[in-house]
This record gives sequence, structure tokens and C-alpha cells, in this order.
Amino acid sequence: MPRITNNVAAHRRRKKYMLAARGYFGSRSKTYRIARQTVERGLAFAFRDRKQNKRQFRRLWIVRINAACRLNDMSYSKFINGLHKANVDINRKTLAHLAWHDATAFAKLVEIAKSN
Repeated sequence: MPRITNNVAAHRRRKKYMLAARGYFGSRSKTYRIARQTVERGLAFAFRDRKQNKRQFRRLWIVRINAACRLNDMSYSKFINGLHKANVDINRKTLAHLAWHDATAFAKLVEIAKSN
């Protein structure tokens, strides 16, 4: 019985990895085995870092909000608690943007939080 190899599919499969490895240095872009390992490792890092990116941005927003709160004589936790009690639903991304770009609007939010 003759041995059957699906050369077309195998070539396409390898080509997919080699195209993804373009731009890598040395044998990482030339040899299939190392290129495949590098691409798979990069995809694993990309999967992990998509989640870490969200965490890091939330941390940045909280730092910016906290700094702006301290300028208005209030702590971050009391500010967020006051906004929740006042039923003001603004996410941290928007609050950080206001703290960074529009200090007067943020000061009004601090006053709302202080009154509650």
C-alpha cells in the first residue's frame, strides 16, 4: 500500500507559521521548527497580555483619579463611595479622563461626592 502524504495541506500549514514569523531575527524567521515555537509563544503572550492590559489601564485610571481627589482634599475611596451613594454611574476611564483634562468638571463631581 503506498504512503499518502497531503503535501498541499502540509505546505499551507507550514506557510502560515512562516508568514507569521516574518520580521523575526535569524533562524526564528527561517527555520520552520523554531519559527513555529516562537509564533506559538508570541500568541500565548498576546493572549495573556490582552488581559493584563485591562488590569494595567484600570490601575492607571485609579492612580489618576486618586491624584485628582487628593488635590480636592478627598481620598479615592471616599470619592467612589460618595459617587455610589449619589447614584452617579461614571466608569473609571471617564473619571480619569475628566481628572486629566477637565479639572473643573472633576471638582464638581468631588463636591457631589462630598455632599453624600
